[in-house]
Amino acid sequence: MKKILIATEKPFAKVAVEGIKKIIEDAGFEVALLENYSQKVELLQAAADVNAIIIRSDIVDSDVLAAAKNLKIVVRAGAGYDNIDLATASAKGVVAMNTPGQNSNAVAELAIGMMIFAARNNFNGVSGTELKGKNLGLHAYGHVGKAVATIARGFGMEIYAFDPFVDKKTIEAEGIHYVADVSDLYKSCQYVSLHMPATQQTKKSINFGLLSLMPKGATLINTARKEVVDEEGLLEMFTERADFKYVSDVEPDCKGLIAEKFSGRFYFTPKKIGAQTAEANNNAGLAAARQIVHFFTDGDTTFQVNK
Repeated sequence: MKKILIATEKPFAKVAVEGIKKIIEDAGFEVALLENYSQKVELLQAAADVNAIIIRSDIVDSDVLAAAKNLKIVVRAGAGYDNIDLATASAKGVVAMNTPGQNSNAVAELAIGMMIFAARNNFNGVSGTELKGKNLGLHAYGHVGKAVATIARGFGMEIYAFDPFVDKKTIEAEGIHYVADVSDLYKSCQYVSLHMPATQQTKKSINFGLLSLMPKGATLINTARKEVVDEEGLLEMFTERADFKYVSDVEPDCKGLIAEKFSGRFYFTPKKIGAQTAEANNNAGLAAARQIVHFFTDGDTTFQVNK
């Protein structure tokens, strides 16, 4: 019998856990549960005899992969997967997956909410601006980018998108302005929202050179990863452009300097909360369980990220 471990330092909601268990047990598999753990050794011990692991923000590194002798698949319940050591997983023949699209609406709503917050000067009572009629640039047009576009369209924003992995026809078919060169995205838009993963290609790619192209009233929204923003360039942009604002679902390492020098021009959530809704929590967990069942029963690797 296959054994599936749900390993969550920050647990799923109770209803999600029950749903995950039902999907796994109905398929004839065994469920093991590790929640609220505080020591890595607890994860290593729990993973020792399992065939699959479902995680959230938990770290599956080379130590975990070495300890899990029978592991065939690990699924990150969410979009980002930089908490999995993909190279080691591939070397050991372990399939790594994410659950794309399950938390897209939650992240998109947060991105729009932070745009409004920035436009209204952090709700400090001073006259602000409206989103209507402004240009919104989507840097990456995946599940979250599409969800942001849907909401922003309702605000009367003009929407542009740059994504080297999505063709022009697809983007324009959804009423979005296709941008072939990333520089043109930043030149065209007062608001730019980031939705790419943190990879070797994207880390520190959002630099001063790009940000300085933005028109007056520039606001950068980051619900992706802090690593995609070059913090030296970010500080330079704050210094050179008094009109620039930065709102992010993750605190940058240079938060202290920004808070000291640029009061009122930023907002950072105290912890990453983009996917932290009851609905997204449930959807991602159930999707992870289904993907594991389909992997073992049908050999389905649709959402594999370490091909």
